[in-house]
Amino acid sequence: MTTDSVPAGGDPRRLLAEARDLARRVRLAQRVTWLPLLVLSLVTFGAIPVYRFGHQVVSDCRPVADGQVCRVEFQAVGFYWLGAMVAAYVVIAAGYLRVARARGVGARVWPYVLTGVALVVLFSVVPPEWIFRDPSVYGNHPSAASLFLTRLLDPTGLVGLALLMLAWLERHVALLLFTLGYLAVVLVPVNAWGGHWGDTPRLVVSGGLLLLGGGGFALAQRLRRSR
Repeated sequence: MTTDSVPAGGDPRRLLAEARDLARRVRLAQRVTWLPLLVLSLVTFGAIPVYRFGHQVVSDCRPVADGQVCRVEFQAVGFYWLGAMVAAYVVIAAGYLRVARARGVGARVWPYVLTGVALVVLFSVVPPEWIFRDPSVYGNHPSAASLFLTRLLDPTGLVGLALLMLAWLERHVALLLFTLGYLAVVLVPVNAWGGHWGDTPRLVVSGGLLLLGGGGFALAQRLRRSR
């Protein structure tokens, strides 16, 4: 008796099974899931001092029954997110390409990177009121739809939207579940983080989730490759 494998020959079912197995192994070799999560967590944590010490610009004040409401912008925050996120996606693309060359496989990261950059650039240059078409977005009682879109189109929400693209590209169910959980947390109303800490708790939670996710996927990949 020998241990030589029997060629698939003309058996279409076996050929199909082998093709699927090969495609699965290629997808596994292409995955560097921990990298974008780690890089984006660092970017999120880096935003904390910018929010804390950035200069506020108050405009578009409108009278209300008990005073006035104004639009408050953090210009430094906008510049930070735009520059840091674009740089982060460049680092992610370079990391994926380097790993792909080292493993001798292709890289499917470009749609994810381009989606992430496009979302950040779009919502950095387009005024929010053009997106929402809702005069209550800066009012005393914004609508539920405006609050939802505000949280979803925040840079931390855009991270999750881009990760959905990555999960689809990699056919990565675990990443999809992680991203849905991440978005569920990010979409919690900002006021629920509460207190005088401003955006810090929200950024700590978002960055912490990304950091934990990156560590978990890195550990899982290391265990899989060590088998």
